[in-house]
Amino acid sequence: MRWSEEFRSWGLTAVCAVAKRRLAAALASSALLALPALPALFALTALTPLTAHAAKAQDRFIVVASTTSTEQSGLFAHLLPRFKQATGIDVRVVALGTGQALDTGRRGDADVVFVHDPAAEEKFVAEGFGLQRRAVMYNDFVLIGPKADPAAARGRDISAGMAKVARAGAPFVSRGDKSGTHAAELRLWKDAGIDVDAARPAGYRACGCGMGPALNMAASTGAYLLADRGTWLNFRNRADLAIVVEGDKRLFNPYGVIVVNPARHPHVKKDLAQNFADWLISPAGQAAIADYRIGGEQLFFPSAGS
Repeated sequence: MRWSEEFRSWGLTAVCAVAKRRLAAALASSALLALPALPALFALTALTPLTAHAAKAQDRFIVVASTTSTEQSGLFAHLLPRFKQATGIDVRVVALGTGQALDTGRRGDADVVFVHDPAAEEKFVAEGFGLQRRAVMYNDFVLIGPKADPAAARGRDISAGMAKVARAGAPFVSRGDKSGTHAAELRLWKDAGIDVDAARPAGYRACGCGMGPALNMAASTGAYLLADRGTWLNFRNRADLAIVVEGDKRLFNPYGVIVVNPARHPHVKKDLAQNFADWLISPAGQAAIADYRIGGEQLFFPSAGS
């Protein structure tokens, strides 16, 4: 995949952070060190102690590949200043769907992944790309739709609600991006007896986008969609949308953190990354997660040790 295509939806800070990681990995490779420019590369190491100290200080950052929900819910804006104050470590977030975030870790373009698809996370660890999955927090998914609820999907049974949306041929926006939310949506369609790969409901539209853009699309078209509660609560452009189904135990949405395996990618900043993972599950990190609220409502619930 071309870098321009891969990075198209990433923020500038994330693109720069990953590009620097790839350059550092290339500089460490024997192929690059064998180039005629080797003397010039060695000359770059002739830094003064002061310059070397500054370079080391600037290197105290990690790249975290995470879900759009942790970013767009506002959770990272709440957590990361507290983490930096406690450790002095900067965090540069690459906000993607969970599938893409895990692929970023597989390529060694992140030091940590912080995502919400336990089955995919355990597979990531089993394949040797991550050290250990550690539970951090949970919230839940909600089915969003027009307040008038033309499909009559309202209730507490998500399977019944989604089956009614399909039968009515009502507009439905799918993330369609292999994210944790998309994976959950596909499971819920299956539970409702609907195979969207074989025969998509009449109103089904896949946007291939993050949670925020998907919500905007649903708001502008009066469509239903599955959203994580955190991003929904932080979403301001609701138009005529409201929660239609909530409270079903099948809507449970757990998040885990995994340090990328340095045996696969030696340039991974394991110690700094481990500091981040340890802080998230520490009493201080868990308290910070519990403290994040919008309009007095708690968005995420600590689950370390569960």
